[in-house]
Amino acid sequence: MSEYYWDSKIDYLSKTRWLYYNDDYFEFLVKNVWKITSPVRVIDFGCGYGYMGTKLLPLLPEESTYTGGDVGNKLIDHAKDIYKEAPYKTQFVLGDIQKVDFEQEYDIAVCHAFLLHVENQKEILQKMIGCLVDRGRIICFEPHWISGMSSYYLDGHNSSDVVQLGFLQKLYERDAQRSGKDGNVGIKIPVYLSQLGVRQIECRVSDKVNFLDPNSEAWKTEALYSSLKEDGFGADPGEEEPFIANLVNRGATYEEAQNEYKLESFLSKMFKNDAFLTYSANMKITTGVIER
Repeated sequence: MSEYYWDSKIDYLSKTRWLYYNDDYFEFLVKNVWKITSPVRVIDFGCGYGYMGTKLLPLLPEESTYTGGDVGNKLIDHAKDIYKEAPYKTQFVLGDIQKVDFEQEYDIAVCHAFLLHVENQKEILQKMIGCLVDRGRIICFEPHWISGMSSYYLDGHNSSDVVQLGFLQKLYERDAQRSGKDGNVGIKIPVYLSQLGVRQIECRVSDKVNFLDPNSEAWKTEALYSSLKEDGFGADPGEEEPFIANLVNRGATYEEAQNEYKLESFLSKMFKNDAFLTYSANMKITTGVIER
């Protein structure tokens, strides 16, 4: 039996989640936007190591509960380890979230960077809706890759020398058409929820703008630089031939793939921890209320 891919990416997940949000923004959402004042039962679809629980539980009213579900046994074991000394009521379900049935007993159904990895986003959204009580709330934190790619500024370089937006937009669209998995799903979720009968739909964007500042403390600079590299910015693209072959298989022309390889190779050499860089992930945060 082959290893589940995300079970091998716990280190990556741990190093990159903090690039997306400031902690006070979570507090603002919980207290000022969603106005959660009574204990709630939360279920997290594709919970990974329970990241969303670590952000939400300290902000939710006492006696709130958190249930996380994921197919990765190492992720679930890591989540249990994280929460074993925490003063919260938690439960973790190991299994394919698409196949596990949940009772209609939760006040909040949440997912974070999960829908982009499935082919049937609307079906998963319907399943999330189905486990909510009347007036329950669905909350989806999902990416819009192309807006994230447009939000880099590397000092000393034109943005067009760092990211080929037009090419990447077409590439992502072709990927979605071919595989059904959509890295731009975050911007589409408000439409999907409305089509599924959800009401009071709102969509926001993650607030954090990361600033790599070589004039800052060395440990801060190194931590951010390491996380940005882990997230893929300035990463070594590897050997040219397989890189180009992969992009061609995804629908790129040979010239487009060759240009992308040259750009990423150049960026991997230029992006060092003494560079000035600003970057915003622009994660989309969509919520709505279920009326039964």
